[in-house]
Parts: sequence; structure tokens; C-alpha cells
Amino acid sequence: MKPYEAKWRVVIISDAQSMNPAAGNALLKVLEEPPEQTILILTAGQTSDLLPTIVSRCQHIRFKPIPPEYLADYLLQNHDVTRGQASILAAMANGSYSVALEMARKNWFAHRTWLLNELESLAGRPLSWVLALAEKLSKNKDGLPGSLEVILSWLRDIIIYKYDPEKIIHKDLTDNIRYVSQKMDVSSLLSKIRAVQTVQRKIQTNANTRLALESLLLELAGFSHI
Repeated sequence: MKPYEAKWRVVIISDAQSMNPAAGNALLKVLEEPPEQTILILTAGQTSDLLPTIVSRCQHIRFKPIPPEYLADYLLQNHDVTRGQASILAAMANGSYSVALEMARKNWFAHRTWLLNELESLAGRPLSWVLALAEKLSKNKDGLPGSLEVILSWLRDIIIYKYDPEKIIHKDLTDNIRYVSQKMDVSSLLSKIRAVQTVQRKIQTNANTRLALESLLLELAGFSHI
């Protein structure tokens, strides 16, 4: 199909890294012989997630993250959040306007409170309880990446507090972070962080999400506070 009125037709393929090999190969044929008056735009987190043959046929344009202070100002002016909450959301968004906006709209702080309370209760819980939590998290596939980022940022803050308390993200949880930081050593925290990052990689490769979460929560169950 040719553009009806405009001179050019622009096609945007979001999250191109989610294409399976068959879809990627089908798109490759279009890239090799693109239609006239058509611009194809593929978005992806990183080029390594795409087929090398697709990458070699595209012009690469990199977008830098939006500075957190800009995101915080926008959230403060356009959403019902405090300055402190806006700063936390901006830091958690990792420079993404759409992520920051979604977090502000979906009452992210309530979810964070629930998640950290659940993780805090892991120690001493029976195996069945841990597995049930893993199942619950695995069912919310859309929200799972954000939940894993909450856990990562929390662990990061516990480590950072030991060296530079002013640079923690969750400043509204400073007292809690201080308490946990005094009880946990860095090597144990780094082990937990690696476990979370492993689950993140497995999810990206379409591994069994529930099994990956079960392994992670069993790892975190050894915590005295989280």
C-alpha cells in the first residue's frame, strides 16, 4: 500500500526484539527491498537483541535517557505527587518518559509498599507460602519487570547507604534502609542482586517465569528484613 495523501509513509515497529526468528526473517526481506516512499522504524532496547542481518540493514539512532530532574519537574507539575515522590519516580523510570508516566498513573507507591512487605515476610515462611508468592508475581507479566526493578533498587539502596546515604533512591524509606544496611554485608547483597538480574535475563529469553521467580524468592528468603 502506498501513502494516500502524504509524500511518505512511516511504519513504526515497537519492541522489535520481541520478534521470533520467523518474523525477523520475514521483515528482513522487506528491509532488503523496501517499498517506495516508506520509512521503517524499529525500536529495541539494544541492537544485540535483534538479528545481526536486520541490524546491518538499518541506520542506528541512539536515544539518550531523559535527565531525572526533567522527569521529576514534569511529574510534579502534571500529577498529584510530592517533590520527594516525583524524584523517586524519575529515578526509577531510568530516563523514560512513558515509564515515569505509567508509574505515576498506576499508584506505584502502593505496589512498592505491598511488594517490599511481602519480601520482608519471606524469612521463616513455609515453602508453600514462598511458592504461592512466586505464582502470584508470575501471573502479572506486564507488571513483573517493574517489580524486579523495585527489588533491585531496594538492594542497591541498602548497599549505597553504607557509603553515601544521600544517594539512595527510596529516601522516604531511609529509616528502614538504614536498619537493613546495618544487618547485611555487601557480599550477600551482591549475591541477591545477581539473582534478580538472572531472572530479568531469563524473562527476556522467554524462560519459565514461574520457575525463575521461585528460585529468586528462595534466594531472598534468607534475608533478615527484605
